[in-house]
Amino acid sequence: MKGSVYNNQMCRSIKKLRDPDHFPVEEDIRAAALQYIRKVSGYRQPSRINQLAFEQAVTEVAVSTRTLLENIQLNAVGK
Repeated sequence: MKGSVYNNQMCRSIKKLRDPDHFPVEEDIRAAALQYIRKVSGYRQPSRINQLAFEQAVTEVAVSTRTLLENIQLNAVGK
């Protein structure tokens, strides 16, 4: 479906964090969140005026990512 929020494309610089044998460390989660925010915002480094919004977004994405990884079912029934 073109324009779908859940398409199969992914930023090339964001690595897969879900691994059944190893939970990612905070540094990996934050790095993925930073890459995502850079991609979405179009800024590698925000201006001073946008720094707070940029950092807040990175933190929120990192928290959401950690929550997802903690709660995801690796052996889902009906898969």
